Amino acid sequence: MEIIRGPTTSPGSTAGLIDIVKNSFADEEGVLYIGYPVLSSADAIISIDALFISRTNGVIAIDLVEEKDAGNYGERQDEFASLLVSKFIQHKALRKGVVLLAEPRTLTYAPLLNSYEDKENHRLVNNDDIVHKIREIKWSYPDVYEPVLSVIQSISTLRRNRRREVDVREDSLGSALQALENSISVLDKGQSKAVIESVEGVQRLRGLAGSGKTIVLALKAAFLHSIYPDWKIAVTFYTRSLQEQFVQLINNFVFEQTKTRPNENLKILHAWGAQGEESQAGMYSQFCFENGATYLDFGRAANRYGYEKAFAGAVTSALNEVRLPKQMFDAVLIDEAQDFDPSFLQLCYSSLSAEKRLVYAYDELQSLTESGLPAPEELFGSDEHGNPRVVFDGSLDNQDIILNRCYRNSRPVLSTAHALGFGLYRQPNKSLGTGLIQMFDRAELWTEIGYEIASGELRDDCQVTLRRTNDSSPVFLEEPGKLEDLVVFQCFDSASDQDDWVANQIEKNLTEDGLQAEDIIVINPNPKSTTSMVGPIRKILYRKKILSHLAGVDTERNVFFKPNEKSVAFTGVYRAKGNEAGMVYVINSQDCFESFGETARVRNLLFTAMTRSRAWVRVVGHGVGMKYLHEEYRRVVKNNFSLRFTYPDQDLRRRLRIVNRDMSSAEKSTVMSAKRSATRLVRELNSGKVRVDDLDDETLENLRALIGS
Repeated sequence: MEIIRGPTTSPGSTAGLIDIVKNSFADEEGVLYIGYPVLSSADAIISIDALFISRTNGVIAIDLVEEKDAGNYGERQDEFASLLVSKFIQHKALRKGVVLLAEPRTLTYAPLLNSYEDKENHRLVNNDDIVHKIREIKWSYPDVYEPVLSVIQSISTLRRNRRREVDVREDSLGSALQALENSISVLDKGQSKAVIESVEGVQRLRGLAGSGKTIVLALKAAFLHSIYPDWKIAVTFYTRSLQEQFVQLINNFVFEQTKTRPNENLKILHAWGAQGEESQAGMYSQFCFENGATYLDFGRAANRYGYEKAFAGAVTSALNEVRLPKQMFDAVLIDEAQDFDPSFLQLCYSSLSAEKRLVYAYDELQSLTESGLPAPEELFGSDEHGNPRVVFDGSLDNQDIILNRCYRNSRPVLSTAHALGFGLYRQPNKSLGTGLIQMFDRAELWTEIGYEIASGELRDDCQVTLRRTNDSSPVFLEEPGKLEDLVVFQCFDSASDQDDWVANQIEKNLTEDGLQAEDIIVINPNPKSTTSMVGPIRKILYRKKILSHLAGVDTERNVFFKPNEKSVAFTGVYRAKGNEAGMVYVINSQDCFESFGETARVRNLLFTAMTRSRAWVRVVGHGVGMKYLHEEYRRVVKNNFSLRFTYPDQDLRRRLRIVNRDMSSAEKSTVMSAKRSATRLVRELNSGKVRVDDLDDETLENLRALIGS
C-alpha cells in the first residue's frame, strides 16, 4: 500500500487516516492519495480529500472532517462520487457496455465524532469503525485496478496520444511497439511522489534517461496549476525541441483534470529565449527584461565568453548586474538541470517568491561522469550569515526523490550503452593497464541507478559484475521481438555502404514492419558534421519517395517530429536529447570510438544517442574505429549484458580524468605541439645528435621528477 501525500486542509484527520492505513492495510495492494486527484465540476475545481484504491476494495473517495460536526457530508460524498463517475465513464477499459466496472464508493471520516452511522448509503465513520467499513466494501472487478490508476494519474492520456493510426500485423514491429507503449500504464511510487508531493523550498528529482522525468515535471506543473491557478509557475529546460512536448503534455494534463486550458500564469519557457515577441521569451531573457539587466544573444555572449561558456557567461553577467532580483514566480520547475551551469539554477532561485519553490530534475548519468551539479548546499550559495540557503539533511523524504526505474531503455540497450560509455570492455591502454575511459568516484552510485552486484565487490581494486534488476529495467521492455534484435551493430567498408543500408532499413520499417515515420530517429553523433553527413541518406530516401527532415534546420527550432507530414527525423545528438523513438539509428559511430582530447565526450555522445531508443537501436559505422566498437559490443553480449570490470582505485580514477579529459582547441594544439617536441627530443637522443649532457641540470631534474611521478 503506497501513500502519496498532496496538499490537505484537514491535517488532523489526514494524519489519522494515514496511520490507520499503515496499520491495517499495509500488506494490501493499493494506493492512498491525499488531496488528489483534482477534478472539475460545473461550478468549481475540486480536489478529492483522500482517495483509497485497492485491488480488493476498489475505489473509495474519503471526505475528511476535522470538527465534531460533519455538516452536509452526504452532499460532499455525492459530489465526489459524481465527479469520479464522470471521469471513469469516458474510458472503455472501465466499463462493460453501460455498466461501470469501477463504481466509486464514498465515506466520511471524522475522528472526533463520538458515534458513527450509515444514512441513506452515506457512511459516516470515526476511528472505531473506519477499518470495518472499508473492508466490507468488496470489488468484483480487480482486473481493472491498473486501468483505474492509469486514468487517475492521467497516464491513459499518453496512451491515447500514442495510438497507431493504422492496423498492423500482430508479429510486426509496429504491433510490438504499440504493445510496449500500452504496457507503461501507471506511475510507479517514485514518480507518483514526485508529481504530487511538494516541499516549501527546493526539491530535487534524480533519474536515468527514460525514467520519466519530463512527464513527471509536466504532470507536476499541471497539478500545481490546477489547485493553485493564481500561482505564477514557470517550466524551463535546455533542449529547444522539448518546448512543443511540454506544451502538449501540460495542456493535455491540465484539461484532463479541469476541462480547461492553462491560463497565462503557467509559462513554458526555454532557458535562454529572446527579447521582443512574448512567444520567444525565455527564463533568462525574461529575467533581464524584468530586472533591467543587459540581455546578450548567443552571438554576443559567444564573442565575450566563448562558444561553450556563452550561456553561463550571459547568466552570470545578468546576476552580477542585479542586486535585488524581482520575485517573478511562485514556483519554477527545471528539466535537464545537468546541462546547465549552476548560475542558471541560481537565477531561477533568485526569481522566486519567499517560499522558494524550485523543483529541478536531472539525469544521474547524462554525461557518464559524477553528477555535474554540486550539492544543493553549494549550488544555491550562502546567505549573509554564511549559512547555506538550501540544506538537504534527510529530514524530508520527498525533498530528494530518485527515479531508478528506466521505462525507455531495455536491459540490453542500457547495459550496452553504459559498457561502451565507460569503456568497460575496451582493449587495455598500455600506460594505464585498463581500457576504462571514465568511472564514478562514488561506487554506490551504480546501485542507486538500478544495478545490483551479481558477483564480487563494488570497491577499489576489486572485480565486480553488475546487472540490471527486473525492477529497475522491467522485463516487458525486452519483449518487442527477439532479444538479439533490440541492439544491432553493423560495420561497413565505406560510408556509402552504410548509407545504403540505413536507407533500405528505413524503407523496410515503413513498408513492412508497421512503423510510422515518427517511430524513427536517425542520429549523427558529431553535431558539427550532421548536416553534411545525413545528406546522402536523405537523398536515397527522397528517391524512394520517403520524406525526411533535419530537426531544427528544416523545421522551426522547437519542432522535432513532423507526424502530420509522415517525415523521418534526422538530427545531431544534442538536439535529440529529450526526445525518443521506437527505432533509433546511430550513424557514423566510428567517430565515437576515440578522439584525441575528447574520448570521454564522444563516448558520452554515443551513450546519449543509444538511450533515445524505446525499443530498437542500430549502431552503424565504417572503418577501424567501428570494428573496435563492434568488438566491445560482442564482449557485452558474451557477458549476457552484464558489466564486468575491476573498479579503479582513487589514483587510477584521477589518471583517467586527466588522460581522457575534454580539451579545448587551444589545449589540443598545445598538447600536440608538446608531444611532437618530446618525440623529436627522444629521437635526437637515440641518434646521438643530442646527448643527455647537453641538457641543463634543471631540465634533467624536472624530467626525472615528472617521469618518476
